[in-house]
Amino acid sequence: MSTDILVDADALREDVKDKYRDVALDPHGEFHFHTGRPLAKRLGYDDAVVGAMPDGAVESFAGVGNPFSLRPLQAGERVVDLGSGAGFDCFIAAQQVGAEGHVIGIDMTPEMLAKSRATAQVMDLAQVEFREGLLEELPVEDGQADVVIANGVINLCSDKQQVFAEIWRVLRPGGVLQFADIANGRPVPEAAVNNIDLWTA
Repeated sequence: MSTDILVDADALREDVKDKYRDVALDPHGEFHFHTGRPLAKRLGYDDAVVGAMPDGAVESFAGVGNPFSLRPLQAGERVVDLGSGAGFDCFIAAQQVGAEGHVIGIDMTPEMLAKSRATAQVMDLAQVEFREGLLEELPVEDGQADVVIANGVINLCSDKQQVFAEIWRVLRPGGVLQFADIANGRPVPEAAVNNIDLWTA
């Protein structure tokens, strides 16, 4: 397969927005993936931490792994969460880095951003902010992050090389990338690569 055959990036983004808009607005709806507290438990998040969080912080969670299982964050670290959704991983990160740390969530879905911002206020997490943006064009300064986290979102981007270039740009020298994602180790037929429904299914 030629490496320059990609799905239409704009069409893919719109499809992703549509699906995750539904997760934000109707978190208990029917999806082809798991969500919420049962998913967090399945992925090994700390029951006590998740149990203490309000429903709005957890119900729209749709990750594929637990980036914190790789290494707990340290007090005072500056964290950028790619594809932060309704903020679940940002809220976990905020508790780990404490009041001296800082967490920036990046998402492109207005409904997810509205939900995450409202929940951050409810949880009184002043060290968390949410910015609208694309993973290929992160609205974050060079060398801003000690840690970049991501949970099941890089696979939804058509230009992964650009996403990783942006990650390296915003990480400080010696910074850490902790991510969970879906990967495929086999060649994908051209027809499948160009099928947007398969990217998000």
